[in-house]
Amino acid sequence: MYLATEDGSVDEVIGEVTKQKNLLTQFWESIDWQEIFVYGVMLVLKILLSLIVFFILKKVGRYVIETVFRKYIKEKHTVPNRYNTLYKLSQNIYNSVLYFFLVYTILGIMGIPVGTLIAGAGVIGLTLSLGAQGFVSDIVNGFMILLEKQLDVGDVVEINSILGVVEDVNLKTTKLKDFDGTIHFIPNRSITVISNRSRADMRVMIQIRLFPNTDLDKVRRVLDRVNQNLIPQYDEITIEPSEIAFVPIGAGQTAAQIIMYTKAGKEFGVRNAFYEHYVEALAKEGIELPTINFDTSV
Repeated sequence: MYLATEDGSVDEVIGEVTKQKNLLTQFWESIDWQEIFVYGVMLVLKILLSLIVFFILKKVGRYVIETVFRKYIKEKHTVPNRYNTLYKLSQNIYNSVLYFFLVYTILGIMGIPVGTLIAGAGVIGLTLSLGAQGFVSDIVNGFMILLEKQLDVGDVVEINSILGVVEDVNLKTTKLKDFDGTIHFIPNRSITVISNRSRADMRVMIQIRLFPNTDLDKVRRVLDRVNQNLIPQYDEITIEPSEIAFVPIGAGQTAAQIIMYTKAGKEFGVRNAFYEHYVEALAKEGIELPTINFDTSV
C-alpha cells in the first residue's frame, strides 16, 4: 500500500520500476541462447581436441626420446649418469614446448589476445633473465660438458687447479672429491679447461738421485731385477719400462730414470710400489743414496 502525495511521486516511482523491468525482460529475450549454447559446445570441443592432441604428442615424444637415448647409450656405451641427465633434460625441454603451445592454443580459442600477453611476458622475462645470467650460464655450460662427454663420474680430472675424482656432474655444478677427502662444488660457468686423466694410459716417471761416484752399471742391474720380479704382479701396467736411463737433474747431479705407463687412475699406486722396492733393493746392495726425488707426470 503506497501513501499518496500531492505531487504524485508514488506513481512516478512505480512507473520507473515497471520501465526497468520491461528493459530487463527485453534484454533477456534479445539474447540468442541457442547461439551461445552452440558457441560454448564448440569451444569445449576445441579445447578437448587440443588436449587430446597434446597428450598424444606427449606420449609419442616421450617414446621417441626414450628410444633414441636407449639406442645412444647402447652404441656409445655412455655412463648412466650422462644418459639420465640428458634424457631428463630433453624430456623437460620437449614438455615445456608442448605446454607452451597448449596454453597458446587454448587462449587463442577463447579469444584472449595472446600476442599482448607474450609481449608483456617478454618484458618480465627479460628482467628476470638479467638477474639469472649466472644460472643460465651454468645450465648451458653443464649441458655442453655432458653432451661432449668431457668427463664422467669416477674420472680423475683437474679443474681450476683442483685435482680429484668426479663424484657427480649435472647441469648446475660439478662435484669433485680431492685426494685428501675435501669435496669441491664447482659452478659449471667457471669451468674453462678440464684436464681428464682417465681417458688414456698415464705415464709414471720415477727419478732416483745418485751420488756422482755411484756405480751406474750396478744400479741398472738392480733396477732391472726389480722390474723383472715386480712388473708381472701388476696387470695395470700397459707399457713396461724400456730401459733404465741416467739423466742430469741440474747442479751437476745425476738420477736414474724409469718410465712406464699404466691404466688411468692406477699411476699413483704403481709409482709408490715401485719406488719403495727400488729403494729397498738398492739399500740391500749397499748402494748409498742422497735425498731421493721422484716425480709422476702425464
